[in-house]
Amino acid sequence: MAIIVQKFGGSSVANTEKIRRAAKQVIERMQAGYQVCVVASARGRQIEELLRDARELNPNPPKREMDQLLSTGEQQTVSLLAMALEAMGQKAISFTGTQIHMLTDGVYSNAQIKSVDSEFIRHELNEGRVVIVAGYQGVDEHGNITSLGRGGSDTSAVALAAALKAEECEIFADVDGVYTTDPQVFPKAALLDEISYDEMIEMASLGTGAMHIRSVAIGKRYNVRIRIRNSESNNPGTIITHEVPQMEGILVSGATIQRDMAKIGIAGIPNVPGTAARIFARLAEAKVVVDDIIQTEISHEKANLSFMVRNSDVQTAQKVANELKAELPCDSVFVRDDIALISAIGVGMRSQYGVAEKMFGALAKAKVNIDSITTSEIRISCAVGRPDVERALEAVCLAFELDRPARQRTKKR
Repeated sequence: MAIIVQKFGGSSVANTEKIRRAAKQVIERMQAGYQVCVVASARGRQIEELLRDARELNPNPPKREMDQLLSTGEQQTVSLLAMALEAMGQKAISFTGTQIHMLTDGVYSNAQIKSVDSEFIRHELNEGRVVIVAGYQGVDEHGNITSLGRGGSDTSAVALAAALKAEECEIFADVDGVYTTDPQVFPKAALLDEISYDEMIEMASLGTGAMHIRSVAIGKRYNVRIRIRNSESNNPGTIITHEVPQMEGILVSGATIQRDMAKIGIAGIPNVPGTAARIFARLAEAKVVVDDIIQTEISHEKANLSFMVRNSDVQTAQKVANELKAELPCDSVFVRDDIALISAIGVGMRSQYGVAEKMFGALAKAKVNIDSITTSEIRISCAVGRPDVERALEAVCLAFELDRPARQRTKKR
């Protein structure tokens, strides 16, 4: 029998009524002829409550003990969901990450999955049971519970779907799927029927909350078809899958904004091999996450280099840059801390021209000045002033018809 993996997020199992609703959705899949493996998150705001209690007792709690503590949230959910299914006449059994031998490395709070004992789960499925697994957690080779970090339950679900060669991995959340952009900022945003792994990875890296980048990357690597859908409706949601030819007919599939950015510029650095390596080695030592790097040669001897960081990292990055100013040496360091990033994403950029022209034209018409531009194969990002970013997003969305379903959009350039 084909297998479906279903993942229910915290809002989808927040109380007993929602747990019953989740159980009914599981049974619907069973009645459709599938074997079902479920991954569940901790309920509602339970994790926040555990974090608050931990930090009240110890402002700097050991990471091992935090993983041990936080894993209890999911364990409660899976047992309750198993009880709900049994009450409805469906055999079910719940497991922790340790019990299904979800082996991870030893990095507390951000562990990587190394392997899963899929045969153990298959045995239970073949006995007619729904297998319910606690998300977000695994176990290292020494028996220590480890958590998978941000988006960990999604990562658990996609990894299990890969190991079980599931037909689909359904991610139930409190949204109808993936939108062309954030509907809270651009209310006319359209729901996407499908999106490619590469587009979703770009959008996740740029701040969309639909799925964490790591889970999408696992899906791409192991060819897991992922569906994001609302736990409170029967809408089909959005499918994340490999790129198909019709996707290339759409210039831009989505747009994102990142508000909390800053730009660090180092002018007049020595234009010799190893300078950039030295700069970014120092930033890495300081644990500064860097994005959108631009280096420009201004003479045979000198070059200018700039990069983006989160506002939370700007003071550390500036300190490192000022230290390097004298060491390199360079001419000056400047910081702009009122920057936001507007990005357009679409696999159609690979095969069609005119995207940059249309985007820059839309921003010009909206009187939004561009500070800097970076690109990837399927993305164009413009740094703009933070007060202008919502106006910039609306201009880009309207230019690429992101207020309309993909099937209705034109290919006008």
